[in-house]
Amino acid sequence: MRAMRALIKASLQAMFKSPSAIIFTIAFPLTLIIVFGFLGNSNGFSVKVASAPGSDTTSPLYNMLRHVSVLKWVDTHDSGGVNKLLQQGDIVATIEIKKNPEGVKPEYILSYKESSSELNKAKQMEAMLATIIQQADPELRRRMDDIVQVKTEVAQIREYKQIDFILPGQLSFSLLASGVFGTAFVFFNLRQTLVLKRFFATPVRREVIVISEGLARVVFQIMGSIIIISIGHLFFGFTLAHGIFTFINMLVMCALGLLVFMGFGFIVSAVAKSESTIPPFSNLVTLPQFLLAGTFFSIDNFPVWLRPFCKALPLTYMNEALRKISFDGANLWDVRMDILVLTLWGIGVYLVAGKLFKWE
Repeated sequence: MRAMRALIKASLQAMFKSPSAIIFTIAFPLTLIIVFGFLGNSNGFSVKVASAPGSDTTSPLYNMLRHVSVLKWVDTHDSGGVNKLLQQGDIVATIEIKKNPEGVKPEYILSYKESSSELNKAKQMEAMLATIIQQADPELRRRMDDIVQVKTEVAQIREYKQIDFILPGQLSFSLLASGVFGTAFVFFNLRQTLVLKRFFATPVRREVIVISEGLARVVFQIMGSIIIISIGHLFFGFTLAHGIFTFINMLVMCALGLLVFMGFGFIVSAVAKSESTIPPFSNLVTLPQFLLAGTFFSIDNFPVWLRPFCKALPLTYMNEALRKISFDGANLWDVRMDILVLTLWGIGVYLVAGKLFKWE
């Protein structure tokens, strides 16, 4: 324990003196969070909608609305998927069309279920569709009340802001970058400068060295995570669904993710032949995940053939778990599948690192 305390203290001192550690842990993700926080959600006027489950998709009215250019239809086939899209602000409203029995007036009932966080867009959509429906056929202008009855329901949901998507992604990436780059450089330099050999002249065991470095990096990163989450929440309205309880769950998830990502750092330090080769190897691990794991935008925006690869990346599960915890109010048990996949990744990379890493 004395050796572990000494190693943790030395590692923390080295991290606080390292400009790159400060940049990757706090400055880089915080800069992006501030930029996206000030940008807000000003994406211009566009209306994304989805068809409600059970809607009559064979009616002429539905076919007409599908061809309205200003409506961007998001296709999903289950009520759970529709509600999730509505809750997260991915769609403005759901549209349901029901045809009444023959001879019953009106012929159709057009129902909107609108997000309470997107009411301005929803009201513009209502007025626009009313005009489009009437202009589609002169007969509709004379018999509008006989043909279509419009019903509106407002779904009272929490507003899903851009910062709610961006901050967990940036937080996860800072953990990945620190775990890979930081660990790779530290252990490569310890080996090159023969410090590891000096450790072996003492009673310190190998696992104590690894655990000490891991704990020191966890402490350092948790401090950075506290700063990032606090600034996001206080200044940009980042959602913490259950307050301090959500905050703590996010920190626990950050600690787990960092321990997994450090395994990649051990592999990089093992295969690197010189200090100059560490950045290229590290970028091979971090860059694809940074771009493809849903850090800046949903992986649903990628081609269908690419999504299985995106969903296999460990950073994807880290991003999804943090977003479920922060916005949906999930606890660690609720995201157990994400934790399980991350844990399996961790076991795999540490087994590989154990085979490759050279202690002398």
